Amino acid sequence: MKRLITYFLQGLLLVAPLFITGYIVYKIFVTADGLLSIYIQKYLKINIPGLGILIIFVALVLLGIAGETIFARPIKRLISRILDKLPFFKLIYSSISDLFSAIVGKERKFHNPVLVLIDKENSLWKIGFITQNKPINVDSEELVTVYCPYSYAISGEIFFVPASNIRQISMPPTEAMKFIISGGVSGKGVSLTK
Repeated sequence: MKRLITYFLQGLLLVAPLFITGYIVYKIFVTADGLLSIYIQKYLKINIPGLGILIIFVALVLLGIAGETIFARPIKRLISRILDKLPFFKLIYSSISDLFSAIVGKERKFHNPVLVLIDKENSLWKIGFITQNKPINVDSEELVTVYCPYSYAISGEIFFVPASNIRQISMPPTEAMKFIISGGVSGKGVSLTK
């Protein structure tokens, strides 16, 4: 009986991640496609699964292209002026905007993964990303800004640590993020740069 349960759990370990991933992708697909499907069916009288996602994708690409032009600058200034009048909304908007630009924008901030010595006495290290190139001076000591994401979450902590407590690691940023988010079970592990 114990062997049967072991085989069942091994089968579950093989199938569960695939099923959960497929389910999440399916729900995202259905939700995104459903945003426009009512209007597509009403006005175009067609029902093609995925057409809503395609329209959203094309619209976002066109918005991205328009955002790179000179014509978008007055719109950005107008939005900035409106946000200045709504301080709480501005705080939320700017935080989300900065996060998105740090992850997928031109000025990606999570491109330099490092090991950070958090507790010297117990030799406690964390993986993080240097987010600011310019050090902060505190009591004549230069501190480096490091963001350390949490495992299984989209949040994290900012640490200001001396440069001597940082070790460069030879790991692509995406692998480092995957390693952190998965709690250290995904990826090839950490190795220091020579």
